[in-house]
Amino acid sequence: MFKLLKQLTELQGPSGFEQPVTSYIKEKVTPLCDEVKVDAIGNVIARFKGNKPGPKVLLTAHMDEIGFIVKKVEKNGLIRFEKLGGHDDRILLAQKVMVRSEKGPKLGIIGTISVHYQKFDNSQKVRDYKQLYVDVGASSLADVEEMGIAVGDPITWDSQVEFLGDEQNGKIVGKGFDDRAGCAVLIQLLEDLQNKEFSGEVIALFAVQEEVGLRGAKVALANLEFDIAIALDTTAVSDTPEDVMDNTLQIGGGVGIKIMDSSLISHPAVKDKLVELARTGKIKHQLEIFTGIGTDAGAVTLANKGVPTGVLSIPSRNAHSPVEVIDLKDLESVKELLTAFIKNDNQKSDFLFY
Repeated sequence: MFKLLKQLTELQGPSGFEQPVTSYIKEKVTPLCDEVKVDAIGNVIARFKGNKPGPKVLLTAHMDEIGFIVKKVEKNGLIRFEKLGGHDDRILLAQKVMVRSEKGPKLGIIGTISVHYQKFDNSQKVRDYKQLYVDVGASSLADVEEMGIAVGDPITWDSQVEFLGDEQNGKIVGKGFDDRAGCAVLIQLLEDLQNKEFSGEVIALFAVQEEVGLRGAKVALANLEFDIAIALDTTAVSDTPEDVMDNTLQIGGGVGIKIMDSSLISHPAVKDKLVELARTGKIKHQLEIFTGIGTDAGAVTLANKGVPTGVLSIPSRNAHSPVEVIDLKDLESVKELLTAFIKNDNQKSDFLFY
């Protein structure tokens, strides 16, 4: 799982610019599935049938990551940018970024003032991102153009996947776990199902543009029919000492079984089935109620006249930053519970509302 996730997160694919990720996932899942299609905006839809009749189960994870886009190049070569997805302006300063230009990736930094100017500044001020800039080492507009950088080029964090501390604790740090981690789980699930020992059909949707309003899923769902749905995504834990944390979700606490977030109230029958399978299989899990987040499940539950929908969450620290942290043991718990759900001979009748 670590190797696959590392390969996925090293790709630059912010919202609307997921081409490298689309290509990678299409190549990866084509030999594993009965049918793979890429739609006009980059969603990858893979279908795989089991050896027994049963319901069509949609499994979805989004492939985009948060990022930025080149908005303007100043005469002195500094680059102004716009956000792609949700960012906290407090963490932008002095971070390394990568600009995806027509001449290849170009390293930049989000500039900040030297500490020596602090006594002349308001140290409590959080500068709005519109005041910030990316420095790619250029001295003029012409220098930037020579690098192949132009208005509209996407920008991502420049950080590598590494073990946090050491390999023994199983925690890793990097960018883009939201939601390449969910994509990794889906790919590995398809690999594990190659004996076809399950009922019905799995429809794996690797969606684009989740971070800018669930747009990819909304487009794909207009052309898909399915009976049950599970979304996979990261979720923000609350197990650190900040005042706003309530310690209801922990990293290393196992797969999160969603009850409610800002986009979805999970279907009770789907949630109950997931809890039952986790308890029966002794899979480490935790129940999640967190209204500070939303997922593609919010779009899924409104599609096809309403479909029973649930979410499996991957606990994460420092979400939407260049140093997201997840526990590989949690990731394995997600895959284990998802596999149990698919292999449980689910029938549509098991998921009635009453």
